[in-house]
Formats: sequence, C-alpha cells, structure tokens
Amino acid sequence: MRQALAELRGSGAARLVMLTGDRREVAQAVAQDTGVDDFRAELLPEDKLRLIAELPAPVAMVGDGVNDAPALARADLGVAVASGTDVAIASADVVLMRSDLGKLAGAVRLARAARRTVALNLTFAFGVMVVVAPLAVAGQVPLPLGVLAHEGGTVFVVFMGLRLLRLRL
Repeated sequence: MRQALAELRGSGAARLVMLTGDRREVAQAVAQDTGVDDFRAELLPEDKLRLIAELPAPVAMVGDGVNDAPALARADLGVAVASGTDVAIASADVVLMRSDLGKLAGAVRLARAARRTVALNLTFAFGVMVVVAPLAVAGQVPLPLGVLAHEGGTVFVVFMGLRLLRLRL
C-alpha cells in the first residue's frame, strides 16, 4: 500500500487524506504505516461528504463501502474497487478491476498523456485546415494535393493516438 501511495503521489497527487469510519487508534496506525499526509477517523457518511466538499479541488476519492458512496459521488473523481459494494461501484466514476491502488497512478499518467495527445492532435488538424483550405480556395494548392494533406493529417492524428497503447498502467 505504501508503494501504491508513493506512486500516486509521484503522479501528481498533492495531498493524500484518509477518511475512515474506523476508530482513531486504528486509523492512526494505518496512516503511519501507509504514509498518508492526514487522516480523519470515526466518520459517518455525512462527515465524509462534508470533508470532501471542504478539500481544495480537484478531489479524488477512493472507496469500497456503502458508507463511501455519497463521498464517491460528490468527489471530482470517484474511484471504487471491484471488490467493493454495489452501491460504491455505482456511485464511482471509475472502477479498478483489481484492488491495486498502484493502477490508479498509472491511470492518472495515461489520462494526462491522452489529454496532451488530444490537444496536439486538434492543434495539428486545425493547423492543416487553416493553412491548406485558404490556399486551395485561392487556387494556390491543387485539389488533389489539398486532399492528400488533409488525409495525411488524419493518418498522423491516428498514429499519434495509437502511441497511447504503449503506456501500461
């Protein structure tokens, strides 16, 4: 667990806070063992919901129980594990198919890479259109060459997207 949280921190998580309904002593021991930044114990579901609202955005919440469901739904990103309760899974935005939080850090890296790729692809595609279309209308670029530029841009965008398949969670 400590390694998974270290990977999550390395992927850009600013602060790791544990919200639990467990007794304070148990929560403190777990917090020390895992290396979370802060913890709150003996919480009811409405307490978790309130604390999620008080944390600076964006907030990701990981949970597996019925008591976590309202907070999972309220968080900017709710993450449940497949071994969790049905209500937690239904309330979450993402479900980890294995109870491995290390995969969450990989998912964050993949999401950031996908966002960069989409931005690059859109910039490239619009750039081709902005340059080629006026030149084609002005008669400076023959139609077959304009079509070739457009289709070549499409192929480029597809290959840029396919690069994401190399990333592993």
